[in-house]
Amino acid sequence: MLPKTQQMIELYEMLPEHEQELAFETIKRFVLAWDPDFTKVTPEERRRIDEAESSGFVSDDEIDWDNLDKYAE
Repeated sequence: MLPKTQQMIELYEMLPEHEQELAFETIKRFVLAWDPDFTKVTPEERRRIDEAESSGFVSDDEIDWDNLDKYAE
């Protein structure tokens, strides 16, 4: 966990419960404003996606799920 994330959690936990709910809703609004469809990725996620795609990754829509025997070695 990043130090800033840990600090945010510590600050959040210091708040009374009703203020925690307000903070949660505020953060949720920020995230939804930034990525309403949850389609953006973080730099770390982008690195992992790129690594998977360059290492023989096969998309599930490229697999013939009804005939998996043809993939057996």
